[in-house]
Amino acid sequence: MRYRWIPVFFLLSAVPLGGIAISPWDGMRSKHSWKTIPENWECSGLPTTDTMIDLYIALKPYHENALVDALNEVSDPGHPRYGMHLSKEQVADIVAPRPDTVQLVRSWLEHHRVTSSSISVTHGGSFLTVTAVSVSQANDLLGASYQLYTHTKTNETIVRTLGYSLPVVLHGHVQTVAPTTFFSSLLTQEQTPRKRSGVAAVRSGKSPLGNSVTMPLSRRITHVTPAFLRWLYSTFAYVPRAMDRNVVGVTGYKNEYPSPVDLTSYMRKYRPDGIDATYVVASANGGGYDPKNPGREANVNLQVSEGMTYPTRHIFYSTKASPNGDVFLAWLNAVLSQQNVPQTITTSYGSNEKVFPMDYAIQACYLFAQLGARGVSVLFATGDDGVGKGDCAARFTPVFPATCPYVTAVGGTTSFTPEVAASLSGGGFSEYFSRPGYQQQAVSTFLDNLGQQYSGLYNPSGRGIPDIAAQALEIPFFHKGEEIFAEGTSSSAPIVAGIISLLNDHRISRGKPPLGFLNPWLYGATGGLKGVNDIVSGSNPGCNTDGFSAIVGWDPVTGLGTPDFVRLMHTLDPGSSNPPE
Repeated sequence: MRYRWIPVFFLLSAVPLGGIAISPWDGMRSKHSWKTIPENWECSGLPTTDTMIDLYIALKPYHENALVDALNEVSDPGHPRYGMHLSKEQVADIVAPRPDTVQLVRSWLEHHRVTSSSISVTHGGSFLTVTAVSVSQANDLLGASYQLYTHTKTNETIVRTLGYSLPVVLHGHVQTVAPTTFFSSLLTQEQTPRKRSGVAAVRSGKSPLGNSVTMPLSRRITHVTPAFLRWLYSTFAYVPRAMDRNVVGVTGYKNEYPSPVDLTSYMRKYRPDGIDATYVVASANGGGYDPKNPGREANVNLQVSEGMTYPTRHIFYSTKASPNGDVFLAWLNAVLSQQNVPQTITTSYGSNEKVFPMDYAIQACYLFAQLGARGVSVLFATGDDGVGKGDCAARFTPVFPATCPYVTAVGGTTSFTPEVAASLSGGGFSEYFSRPGYQQQAVSTFLDNLGQQYSGLYNPSGRGIPDIAAQALEIPFFHKGEEIFAEGTSSSAPIVAGIISLLNDHRISRGKPPLGFLNPWLYGATGGLKGVNDIVSGSNPGCNTDGFSAIVGWDPVTGLGTPDFVRLMHTLDPGSSNPPE
């Protein structure tokens, strides 16, 4: 039997009360609001009457748990469906809203004189994009008060509101609307880079490469080159073979672009076999590309990834940074609309979880889950402030999107033989997302050892970060023709992404699917746990505390540890040669 959905507003609008028809759009209820202006922002005036914004309206799925159920199945090595990733169309079917949702939201928009030509439905109907909405119109739609806000440190100015509402009838249909209350100062997870210092960051009594390669290296390692990283994480002998089917995506925001000239300089010095390395630029939300004015973040992310994976293909995503728009959801919507997506995507942007409205964070995390279901390994840096910056208002401040349980969060280490936790490594526990099943045992063991220390400063039932870690200090890269050195998990994320990309290459070249969402495999007793180097010393101070300590097993400083490519490869394919052929 087939049922026909009857939109509620048709029924309501037909019921008179005292001779006046009741509109379903009259009863408004708050969706999200801030009590005060978010930290580091100040109101700087009103937008002009002709200011236009594009609204992204994320619709709730009809089958709320279907996507996460499918993601868990295709990501769990013990499940019969492991590796059977979904197509774009299959994901769109799973996340589709209720049959009446799109029409209901359209009717609300049209009630406020939004023309149908400015409304587009994307991603299987789960997103509505409304272009060129005037600020006054948006205020009426959302019961909002859009104003100009300027960031006190970056001088960035955006159009936002401290609160917004929706008609009661829409609350069960709409997850979030953006841009509204997310004050989107996405921060790069990189401390101020500097010119080469005279002090070695990592030392050893012998060359880290020994006699395994012919490349001459100083006996005192003063910076973390691609050769050093490839030795440290056991990728040196591996030669990619699936270059036509394996791609790494590097994301860029805030009008940051890489420079092909700087990439060539980097590869000439550190990967001379890859001097012809290149990349493709993909525009998201109208993002531009100006390689003559490159950004440091874009340069270090791309160069580190290329140095780890050459000759693997790379895509750099340039997402338009507009004061009147939302870059995060814009990028996610753009990449999910593509038929073919990279097997690995690395991002070194984020901000304190508390600055993200919960409805916004939930929606963004849900979109990352969609990427995972399609076979994409999504990696995020955990930040460079340890457990948090400043006094933290009596709570530690983990970084989102790293706290999303459907991405792999990457912390930082330094030194070697042994590696130790980098004090800047972001780590902690989410206030928004509960602890996922895949890390239940690992995190519980850490908390048992922690006892009552820091009780009340973190959420003991929250998703723990990071999941894994890599080198974060003395990372060389070229910027505007000059070699400088990065410090931060901004470099750690593309290092791990490079290793994951090589694992994907190995699998794809043998006719197997890519890894996709990594965490259920990483935390598995027969999976990633057998292929990581446990980091057992160091800590991540912050919030006027000593922070958490790295201990045996998982910890909120370095996660499970650092990756060993060969050992990880053997967990996936026990018959692989060592070193790889």
